[in-house]
Amino acid sequence: MEIRALAPEEADTVRDIRSRAFGPLPDEQWRRRIQIAGSSFDAGRQFAGFEDGEIVATGALHEMTQWWHGRAVSLAGVSAITVAPEERGRGLGRRLMTDLLERCAAFGHPLAMLYPATTRLYRSLGWEHAGAQHHVEISAEALRTVAAERVPVRRAGPQDAAEVAAVIGRAHASGLDCGPVGWTEPRWRAVLADRDYYVHLAEDGFLSYRWADGNNALEVTRLVASSEATLRALWAIVGSGSSVAETVRACVSPMDPVLWMLREREHENVERRQWMLRVVDAPAAIAARGYPEGVSAGVALTIDDPQRPSNSGHWRLEIENGEGRLEPSAGTPDAVRLGPHGLAALYAGVPVPTLRRSGLLQGGDAGALPAAFAATPFSLDYF
Repeated sequence: MEIRALAPEEADTVRDIRSRAFGPLPDEQWRRRIQIAGSSFDAGRQFAGFEDGEIVATGALHEMTQWWHGRAVSLAGVSAITVAPEERGRGLGRRLMTDLLERCAAFGHPLAMLYPATTRLYRSLGWEHAGAQHHVEISAEALRTVAAERVPVRRAGPQDAAEVAAVIGRAHASGLDCGPVGWTEPRWRAVLADRDYYVHLAEDGFLSYRWADGNNALEVTRLVASSEATLRALWAIVGSGSSVAETVRACVSPMDPVLWMLREREHENVERRQWMLRVVDAPAAIAARGYPEGVSAGVALTIDDPQRPSNSGHWRLEIENGEGRLEPSAGTPDAVRLGPHGLAALYAGVPVPTLRRSGLLQGGDAGALPAAFAATPFSLDYF
């Protein structure tokens, strides 16, 4: 199988295989999907595997960032992994993902993230479950009662792409968030052109929502803000639809402040969609991540990563003053031992006792690692 990047004019060549893998899309939805993915075609980030001139597999590597304790880390968003139904069982998916992992490194991404259709393939190449996208169902009437003062808010469109990206980035940074991703300006420009969504922009906040369930409900796809006043004002906009919509389905962090603003919170319907993380470049990923102030750690690590040999070896991890570094060191028998799964899970804040009991972390004294990597990862995007 020959794997290569697709040119922008080849975008429609993947429609058939993706329709067979994920189900057909009406022409307008396909056009919209290609429009949103246009920047990744332009950047040579949409790939296909060919045999005898026919496409037998596809995949994409979106250019993104991901916040970890308030700092943005370069990330490859892996998506649209498909293998033609008649070609499955031949190892083409593994060959494609092995190739894409190397391309993640070539693009300079220390991290890679994906939503798995199957866990086994991705785990075999070093990805591990790390966080989830959370949807919670909230009473529209409960949101209507959220007390809010007036904050300047305006409708936003494609021309506001750069400002939208900056506002969202500042909100995640100030919130010390872990897990949410950021898109490039061209991608935001395409997303903001979608007329099915209503988007509002404040100086320090952003809201995107649409009508759902035959206009009997609202769906909030993103609501973030850096201040309490703006957060309340944006949720009040959503709650103002309570005269028509009974419920609001919102994509939020499991620790979103709105859940503590409601007068009534007796029960919640929560839907989780798991995502997986891969550490592509361990030293770069450690250096780019944020860490809690006041936490210091010095731990000897031994990493065994067969798919990314540059991650393997003996290391000294040092964390201090919110900064981290991973430096080569001499081996020591009391080192903490990790494979790529344990490394990804630790990076994402999975508790060290959990990692030990699941066999993903072994040996040594983990010291302050639990406090240094503590996180509740979430995502507001599915891709």
